[in-house]
Amino acid sequence: MNLLAGAIDPIAFETGALTVYWYGIIIAFAVFVGYFVAQKEAKRQNFPEDTIADLLLISIPLAIIGARLYYVTFRFDHYADNPLHILFIWEGGLAIHGAIFAGVIAAIVFTKRKSLSFWKLADVLAPALLLGQAIGRWGNFINQEVYGGEVSRSFLEQLFLPKRLIEQMFINGAYHQPTFLYESLWSLLGVGVLVWLRRKPFLRTGEIFLGYVIWYSVGRFIIEGIRTDYLLLFDTIRVAQLVSAAAVIFAIVWIFFTRKVERREL
Repeated sequence: MNLLAGAIDPIAFETGALTVYWYGIIIAFAVFVGYFVAQKEAKRQNFPEDTIADLLLISIPLAIIGARLYYVTFRFDHYADNPLHILFIWEGGLAIHGAIFAGVIAAIVFTKRKSLSFWKLADVLAPALLLGQAIGRWGNFINQEVYGGEVSRSFLEQLFLPKRLIEQMFINGAYHQPTFLYESLWSLLGVGVLVWLRRKPFLRTGEIFLGYVIWYSVGRFIIEGIRTDYLLLFDTIRVAQLVSAAAVIFAIVWIFFTRKVERREL
């Protein structure tokens, strides 16, 4: 992070030895909003009252660990000489794909132990998860991270962006593409699409979640190509693009396979 004159201070407030960052506040708000949305839908779907809260208690710490391990795996050369720094998550280095993977594993174990349908619960969580991601990206805005290549100020002005946002995109002596904003808006639009699809009778159980996988992955694949901060595999392949492409293929194949099996059973 590069804090320059005129940039927003990432520290919200300090009290004694405690320092509270805007990033943490925004992520906490994203979790709260996601919980509220998921809880409302879970109640409508007749899940036990504490299902979402109990799952969050398990999935949030695992998601943080997963996000960190994912990032460290592809940046291990950076931590090889100072492995203790792997624990310093406040220095940055969390990958959302790692959080999603860990969260899915936690949900699978949780639903199995509770004798619940994983796919039905995943459908409940999908819009809430995407909404949380849309909100959470604004933490990257505060930290001046998750941005794209250099652009002119006039380019940003032509996007009709607020002056404060344009100024925050002035990093390392140049203006940059606000890719955090692109992903946030894409995710927010996806929430509307998923909620609309949820009312359609032709969908099978699990396809709202798979729709989330497809929607987010398509957007992430495109936006990742614009970003300047990315993880690489074999020094050439952008990891997020590879994972996104694989996720889209998996989701489409899964939908096709399950529908084909259902037709055979009929």
